[in-house]
Amino acid sequence: MYQDLLQYIFSGLTSGAIYALIALGFCVVNNTMGIVNFVQVDFVSLGGMLMFSALFTLGLPMVPGLLLAVAGVAVAAMVVERFGLRPARTDNHLVLIFLTIGLSIILRGIIKLVWGKNRMALPPLTSDAPVSLMGASVLPQTLWILALTVIVIIALSLFFHKTSLGLCMRAVACNPAAAAIVGISAGRIRLTSYAIAGALGGLAGVLVTPITTLSYDVGVLLGLKGFAAAILGGFGSFPGAIVGGLGLGLLESLSAGYLSSAYKDVVAFVVLLFVLCIRPRGLLGRK
Repeated sequence: MYQDLLQYIFSGLTSGAIYALIALGFCVVNNTMGIVNFVQVDFVSLGGMLMFSALFTLGLPMVPGLLLAVAGVAVAAMVVERFGLRPARTDNHLVLIFLTIGLSIILRGIIKLVWGKNRMALPPLTSDAPVSLMGASVLPQTLWILALTVIVIIALSLFFHKTSLGLCMRAVACNPAAAAIVGISAGRIRLTSYAIAGALGGLAGVLVTPITTLSYDVGVLLGLKGFAAAILGGFGSFPGAIVGGLGLGLLESLSAGYLSSAYKDVVAFVVLLFVLCIRPRGLLGRK
């Protein structure tokens, strides 16, 4: 039973790390623009597709392919912001949210046209031979997911606290009016926030597809769970996104192991609704 519990925990942490990366992408855009960026779900799919092309079309090694895929999604995200959202010339959050839904549909259609509807597979970053860890059998891809998620969280923390651009983004998140008065460019901040969100979504897609399947709409369910994780932790809170993602992943894994895999999504979202009924702003959300 102890080994089974460890297996479920590692599985839950793996899924939770992916949800946390996606949730962080939602939070970055929300903090700078005040909207829910539903294109985030398709950044996950695009990351996996670009990684597939980098490996099998361009013939790149694993690490350059990963970097190219993440960078490619970041560039695509900047294009979405610059040519999809900025021309709207409106600050109405509801209009912008609906616009992201339309852009999401368009991007998903482009992905389907370019790569098709067939399901594909990506190889793991390293050998797929399981390793024994505290009595549990763990895939190396799981360890890579956890390690890279920790690295990304540390890198984001340093970026937002140690760089001038990161401090400007925090200023916009705290007080947009005051940030504009002191000359911080709103367009630059929005473009950067979308680039970061795209990179986070692309990395999540690259990491998760070797243990799932790859298709043009693979990011939809993952993205919705990342959105749920962001709400669970407190929408807009970076620590909340991490806690919400890991908590949601553990809930899914434990419910699948001890109840039934058919109920893992139901249990996770029921707990989400229960938490929000008690604490509407989420676990770590601000008032």
